[in-house]
Amino acid sequence: MRYGVFSDVHGNLEALTAVLEFYRDQSIDSYAFAGDAVGYGASPNEVCDLLRPLLKLAVVGNHDAAATERMEYADYYDAARNALIWCCEQLTRENLKWLEHLPYKQQTDAMQISHGSPMAPELFEYVFAVEQVADLVRDVENLPQVTFIGHSHLTISFRIVGHQITPMVVPKIELEPDAKYVITVGSVGQPRDRDPRACCGIYDTEAKSFTFHRLQYDANKARQRIISAGLSPVFGERLLVGI
Repeated sequence: MRYGVFSDVHGNLEALTAVLEFYRDQSIDSYAFAGDAVGYGASPNEVCDLLRPLLKLAVVGNHDAAATERMEYADYYDAARNALIWCCEQLTRENLKWLEHLPYKQQTDAMQISHGSPMAPELFEYVFAVEQVADLVRDVENLPQVTFIGHSHLTISFRIVGHQITPMVVPKIELEPDAKYVITVGSVGQPRDRDPRACCGIYDTEAKSFTFHRLQYDANKARQRIISAGLSPVFGERLLVGI
């Protein structure tokens, strides 16, 4: 089975369109989405309209939760908070209902998926350092072989054998039978690893591998949408540099 695994679209219609067009040529059987359909970008409804009929395996991100009043965001910095307020005002009732009902974590025979750490997914804790993965190792027996997360907008992964954790930043991960993996799948709509191209991945359960893919898209068009919507220009500028 081949899964298209992706995360953190953040209202970027141009990036999502490029990713979905790529997947159409990759013999994808199903999709897994690690959260944050909205926030920062200027096309929340267009993004949700594309994702809703596509996804059977999806979880809520912190921006999705904030936009639907499932979490408090008063302590977010001004530009992010204002973008969420704007997003709440734009979302249709149908899209709000979809976001409201996304679970915090999902697990199948092939994988586990959450936005942040799966230990307490409703807290949206970041996992991008060995010290943070150490919390998962305490419960390593209950981890599936592969856990996919988003949230950090990075592409760092972790190989776990017993209590040994090895960070990995590689374009392809070959899954070893005696190891478990936490894979951060990057961001479709707002990468922060200094590569501005949209990021997505393919998990092949038969080949036992996960491969990252980077795709060019019209970032300038997405940037102009942000500016025209009256959102912080910073959200548009960062699309051009991947930070």
